[in-house]
Amino acid sequence: MMRKNKHSPLTAFLFTTLILHLLDSCALQSSNTAVLWTDKPEFALYAEYFNANQDIYKIETRYFESPAQKLTDNDGSYPDIVVGSWLKSAATRNLFQPLDSFFKKNQISRESFYPPLLALGNIDGKQYLLPVAFNIPALVFSRDKGTLLSNPFTISLEEIREIGKTYNIESNGIYSRMGFSPAWNDDFIFVSAVLFGASFREASPLEWDSRALEGSLSFIQDWIQEANTSIQAEDDFSFKYFYDPPAKLAQSGRILFFHMGSSEFFTLPQERRASLDFRWIAGKDTIPLSEDMVYYGIFRNSRAKKAAEAFTEWFFKEETQRLFLEAGKNNRLNETRFGIANGFSALRTVTERIFPQFYPSLLGRMPPETFLTPPNILPRNWMAMKERVILPYLHDRIRSANQGEIRSLDRRLTDWARLNRGL
Repeated sequence: MMRKNKHSPLTAFLFTTLILHLLDSCALQSSNTAVLWTDKPEFALYAEYFNANQDIYKIETRYFESPAQKLTDNDGSYPDIVVGSWLKSAATRNLFQPLDSFFKKNQISRESFYPPLLALGNIDGKQYLLPVAFNIPALVFSRDKGTLLSNPFTISLEEIREIGKTYNIESNGIYSRMGFSPAWNDDFIFVSAVLFGASFREASPLEWDSRALEGSLSFIQDWIQEANTSIQAEDDFSFKYFYDPPAKLAQSGRILFFHMGSSEFFTLPQERRASLDFRWIAGKDTIPLSEDMVYYGIFRNSRAKKAAEAFTEWFFKEETQRLFLEAGKNNRLNETRFGIANGFSALRTVTERIFPQFYPSLLGRMPPETFLTPPNILPRNWMAMKERVILPYLHDRIRSANQGEIRSLDRRLTDWARLNRGL
């Protein structure tokens, strides 16, 4: 006769405790609420739409000025999703999980993206980051001056120089009208350097092609001398007339061209933008994209992978991004923020077919995808480095006849890096 195996109360208690512990462990390892870190405030709105669209998963957004830097702080807090710039730097690129499964399961179409942008998120043959948004440098002018330009889509540095020079009105070395000066905007000098092949890229802390950079600066200096007499004449003109914003000066005819990025242009007040037109600044078969391109990644150790994956699949749909554009128009958010995450969508069909419905001046104006040239991989503190070191160097360099008269870019970067190790 077999004995019945009876469990003592203590055994039952221990068994119940073990089950509860396992359930708690599972809860810690898996959640239906994903935390999204971003430097793009629009994602709070995008998350609200996702949360309202279904009741299984939830997205909570956290805003950080630099999500890439926050990832490396090691303060014990981690996200499930990260959306921002500079995510492919050496400090952060190994913190994300591959996203190729979205393509294999046809949850997201690889062909939907601009190929050059998608390629930048590929590391060793695996897709760790997906592109979200990008911007393009533009040259802006009064709409009634469009007949002066040779191309309805792009404009080269050489054409800007020649048309700007022809537009000038000067008497006894004093300009009452000036077509364009590269010195009006240090970012324009930077764009010129990129078109010349300066090729800034991540190193310790940065590398670039010195010969190409010097070639671009010599080109700018020659431009200033040949078109506008001297840097002093340009500065005198700026001091006299630039109390008004460039858009107003172009509309009045005081200047012909001014430079700004696409997100800046498309958030100008509608009544001002209506009288302006633009061309993309281009080299030979290339249009340099702004360095602050926005990318999307899922944190490698996410505790809410299903929620993160559900949001990812939903976000990268054409109809979802149309919803965002409609919401921006209806809520007047498009008056301060452009398009998707303050830029063009990395989804080709969205930018080429849907954007013109909300921004009519874009109809037929997007360049061929092969022209779009993303920047190299840059350090996560690139914007601070650019604003505090590179642009001031370019500003000083074009005003100096002798390169030896000013501190070199190498020296400036070394000094800055030594004093800003935490950035």
